[in-house]
Amino acid sequence: MRAYMRDQFPFLGIPTPARREALKPLIRDFKGAPSAELIGVASELWQFPEREYQYAALDLMAAHWKQFESADLPELLAFVLRKSWWDSVDGMAGIIGDVLRFNHHEMDAALKHDNFWMRRIALLHQLGWRGKTDEMRLFRYSLALGHENEFFIQKAIGWALRDYARHAPHNVALFISENKTALSKLSIREAGKHLSPGG
Repeated sequence: MRAYMRDQFPFLGIPTPARREALKPLIRDFKGAPSAELIGVASELWQFPEREYQYAALDLMAAHWKQFESADLPELLAFVLRKSWWDSVDGMAGIIGDVLRFNHHEMDAALKHDNFWMRRIALLHQLGWRGKTDEMRLFRYSLALGHENEFFIQKAIGWALRDYARHAPHNVALFISENKTALSKLSIREAGKHLSPGG
């Protein structure tokens, strides 16, 4: 596990299914808990060195995302900047996307953040929204960060576009065609993986 994550963190060595099974009683206990309590417990888990504790915090928050409100967003985004790597950042992207529930304005600040993990959150928060995706925002965000050389940003642009292409393949194909010089080759390759040549 540690080698797979490029030695970024120590691991206890607990497989995901076993971790989630062990966490079920804890997660059930927090049903209906105030958001401040959820964030507090998640923060305590986040402090442990082994990566499974951060996964436990993500599992807890993801299971109870309906108990969060937009007012909790600054504290949720704070997790993105602590022990950052793609696994925790992408987990938080899903939680934050659920909490926003198609209310995007908070992500404009994240798009301009100095930390590239925060910018990645802005790109990925609409994953799985399909017909609820704000297409113009997705395209605007992709172009705003299209010049960046950071691998995790280029990859996120491609992933976000590819995900939306499942719902609107023609629109994504047209966007890629019209913006080839503004996007990296990696982003274009990732975005077009499941597109037919004609879009």
